[in-house]
Amino acid sequence: MNNLTLTLAATFAALSLAPAFAADTAPARFDPAQTFAPYSYPQPANAYRSASGKPGPMYWQNRADYRIKATLDPATRLLSGSEVISYTNHSPDALDVLWLQLDQNRYRKDARGAFTSTFPTEFTDGYRISSVEVEDAHGRTQPVKWIVSDTRMQVQLPTALKAQDGQLKLHIAWSFTVPGEFGGRMDVNPSKNGEIFEIAQWYPRMAVYDDLRGWDTAPYLNSEFYLEYGDFDYAITVPWDMIVAGSGELLNPQDVLTRTEQQRLEQARRSDKTVMIRSADEVTQPSSRPKQSGTLTWHFAMHDTRDVAFGASKAFVWDAARINLPAGKSALAMSVYPAESGGDAAWGRATEYLKASTEYFSKQWYPYPWPVAINEAGTAGGMEYPGITFDHKLAKGRSLHMVIAHEIGHIWFPMIVGSNERRDAWMDEGFNTFIDVYEADAFNHGEYAPKRDGEYAPGKGNPADEIAKVLQDQDAPPLLLGADMVPEKYRHPISYFKGAFGLVLLREQIIGPERFDPAFRRYIATWAYKHPSPSDFFRFMESETGEDLGWFWRGWFDHNWQLDLAVQKAAYTDGDYRKGVDVTVANLDQLVMPATLQLVYDDDSKQDVRVPVETWQQHRSYVVHVDGTRKLKSVTIDPVRALPDGNRGNNSFAMP
Repeated sequence: MNNLTLTLAATFAALSLAPAFAADTAPARFDPAQTFAPYSYPQPANAYRSASGKPGPMYWQNRADYRIKATLDPATRLLSGSEVISYTNHSPDALDVLWLQLDQNRYRKDARGAFTSTFPTEFTDGYRISSVEVEDAHGRTQPVKWIVSDTRMQVQLPTALKAQDGQLKLHIAWSFTVPGEFGGRMDVNPSKNGEIFEIAQWYPRMAVYDDLRGWDTAPYLNSEFYLEYGDFDYAITVPWDMIVAGSGELLNPQDVLTRTEQQRLEQARRSDKTVMIRSADEVTQPSSRPKQSGTLTWHFAMHDTRDVAFGASKAFVWDAARINLPAGKSALAMSVYPAESGGDAAWGRATEYLKASTEYFSKQWYPYPWPVAINEAGTAGGMEYPGITFDHKLAKGRSLHMVIAHEIGHIWFPMIVGSNERRDAWMDEGFNTFIDVYEADAFNHGEYAPKRDGEYAPGKGNPADEIAKVLQDQDAPPLLLGADMVPEKYRHPISYFKGAFGLVLLREQIIGPERFDPAFRRYIATWAYKHPSPSDFFRFMESETGEDLGWFWRGWFDHNWQLDLAVQKAAYTDGDYRKGVDVTVANLDQLVMPATLQLVYDDDSKQDVRVPVETWQQHRSYVVHVDGTRKLKSVTIDPVRALPDGNRGNNSFAMP
């Protein structure tokens, strides 16, 4: 519980809330009947999703397992591959078609996304699909018809895939040219010792079929992803002199690493200090590779994940250290980066940052689930995939720590808790920015704290005042708007900053950490590797914390309502300060919040009184009686400026 609430607990016995005897003088902009009306959740409760916010007794989720083989030709930038998707239909519906995501088609000149933003500034031909075949449960394989529509592909099945555990295997052969230094999600970029490939969204991926929409086929415009979970087994063939860092665990180190590198890797698994696997001096030495010609195939596996990505370069410096996880478990933190990005002021500390943030998130919220976590340095500076992040090679110090902690934080949202990023960006970016706030406080005794003062705020001031500016912007969209409908100008202020600040308000002002933290942990554990909707989160937090929060969901998520709390008057009871003081507080705008009322007496002592949100269910203004025996100097509502009050000029009243 925060200090304000502790102060409240100590003084609550002295407080009595009297019926309002002054007329409600606030303007009609605030309507209690509207603010506190029964809340209509965006998605219904049913047998699939319960009213408690948990998966219902009939909840189901389809599954996609992948076996992928791919070859990268760095000279032509051609990535070619084949995959087998083992798809299981757990739904109650027979499926006559399958839908897949073809994200590389976003880079075509005729892509829908090319008409929604200026990204990218150069183009490719997208995917070249060579063949699509379906293998049934009896091992029979036959070609099938497929239709490509923008960034989606429909596969027409010869026989409908039966409901409730029907299975098939989909065989696809494909290739594409890796985009250059553009796009923000993946690229190829130069370094002094060779090009760096950051490869993501690189294979045709199953779209999600769920109980909310059936096939969720929102095209890839710019917003991120919604994917099924499964196991991945994938192999990447590259020239002999390249290092590959991939999601999951490297299965064949004996084939692709020297004996010395294997020994160093084992040392790193036992070390809390960063161990060099391949030093800057060794990058240009052919002896740092187990062979000096031809190709090498790097074999990886990852379980219970929705995606995989990888990086490849002959320029990689490579270091690693142990991650200490709850219950005595451990994982491996690794960083790969060009030599010119090294040094203690920059990427020489990257693994330290990755290790610390992963340990913090694991202890505070939910254990990191995979054997390896990786940073890769490039120019897709700030992008996340399961088990691997792409962070900018020029980042240093505070900015490098910030981007590493933020991107690895995405492991929890949405890689573990698999929300729909393409529709509900705030459940991804907002949740992750929220947990970043406290990681920054924790890292190395607050070396880079506080984060709450603004990487994602429009300015660098008090975060409550900054978000109040966003709320005052009449063009700002609400949080409950599809991600692709949010203009770029508002993407960070709304999806990141407002989404995160809403959770800070819930934790620190509305609910309190002692109830919020256990509920949030249970939310993560309950929806791990599943697909929660906004309503699932809303219902879960209400049920677990014991609060009816419809007023908050409506004001903060459905709308950009503004807050204006005021102290309108303070007078001694019956004109005698020894009988206490009557303070008239008012709510002047549509948003409501619980607040702290601070009284300062003539001896400079202070008394904090909590004004609960229920105060405003029937009133626009209210008289709070506070017992006391000293003369009053002043009274202020929200004295520490924790609330997004858009007009602080009326927050205080000084006694004459």
